[in-house]
Amino acid sequence: MRSRGSSNRLISGASSGTATGNGSAFGSRVSALLFAMFATMATVYVAGRLWQDAENRLHLVKELEMRTGQDKSAISVDDTLKIIGCREQQKKLSAVEMDLAEARQAGFGSKQVKDDHSKKNDKKKLLAVIGIATTFGRKRNRDAIRKAWMPTGAALKKLEEEKSIVARFFIGRSANRGDSLDKDIDDENRLNNDFVVLDGQVEATEENSKKTKLFFIHAVEKWNAEFYVKVNDDVYVNIDALGATLTTHLDKPRVYIGCMKSGEVFSEPYFRHASGEIYAISQALAQFISINRSILRTYAHDDVSTGSWFIGLDVKHIDEGKFCCSSWSTGAICAAV
Repeated sequence: MRSRGSSNRLISGASSGTATGNGSAFGSRVSALLFAMFATMATVYVAGRLWQDAENRLHLVKELEMRTGQDKSAISVDDTLKIIGCREQQKKLSAVEMDLAEARQAGFGSKQVKDDHSKKNDKKKLLAVIGIATTFGRKRNRDAIRKAWMPTGAALKKLEEEKSIVARFFIGRSANRGDSLDKDIDDENRLNNDFVVLDGQVEATEENSKKTKLFFIHAVEKWNAEFYVKVNDDVYVNIDALGATLTTHLDKPRVYIGCMKSGEVFSEPYFRHASGEIYAISQALAQFISINRSILRTYAHDDVSTGSWFIGLDVKHIDEGKFCCSSWSTGAICAAV
C-alpha cells in the first residue's frame, strides 16, 4: 500500500511539473510573438516615413529646379529681408549725408573744410545757378538764348550782382579731344565767357545724364546758391518769373521743383520726376549728388536719372505748372521753341 501511494504521489508530482513547464514555454512563445509584431510594425512605420521624406525631397528638388530654370529673379525670404534692410540703411545714410552737408554749409565742420570753402562762403549767397545743357552744332540756339534772355558781357555779371542768378551753358569734350569741335567751343567761350566746359565728360547723346550729374557737382562746388537749375538749350526762360517762384520755396531745405510726371521705371509705388526741359533742386540735394556721385546710377534720360536719385529720400516734390514749357503764357517761367 505504501509503495502504491508513493507511486501515485510521484506520478502526480511529475504531471504537475510537466504542466508548469508547458505553461512557461507557452508564455515565452506569446511574448516573443508580440515582440516580433511590434518590431515589424515599427520597421514598417520607419520605412514609410523615410519613403515619404524621400518623396518630399524629390518634390522640393523638382520645384527648385523648375523655379530656377523658369524664373531667375526668384529669391528667398531671407534674401528679400536683407534687401529691405539694406534699402532702409541706405535711406538713413542718405539722410545723414544731407544733414552733414547742411551742417557744413551752416559753418560746422573741421577747419580744413572751412578753409576750403571760405572763399565761396564769403560772397553773398546766390539765389540760383542756371545750367543750360548744350552740345556741338547748336551755336544758333545759344545765340538765340543770348539775345532773348541770357545777357552777355557786363550784363551777365550784372545779372549775378543784382538778381543773384548765374547762368552758364554746359558741355562736355569731344571724343577726339582737341579737334575742331573742341576748338570752336573754346573760341566761343573766349568771346562770351559763359560756358562751363566739363573736361572729364565726353560729349555724346547717350552721355547726357552723366553730363547733367557732373554739372550739378561742378556747380555746387563752385557756387554757393540756394538752387541749381537745369535747362535745355531750346527753352526760353523768364528770369524774373523764375526768381520769384524760387524765392517762394526758400523755406524748404530739400526741394525738387519742376513739371512733374510719373513713369513705370521702377517698382516703387509712386516714382515722380520732373520734365527735363527745366527743373530746379535745392542746395542740399545738389550736395547729396556731389557726395554720392560714385553710386548714383544714370539712365538714358537725364530727367529720369535725376528723379531716381531722390527716391526714398525726405524730399519735397513741387509740381509747378509754370515749369511746364508747352507754350508761353502770362507768368510762365519758360517756353519750348
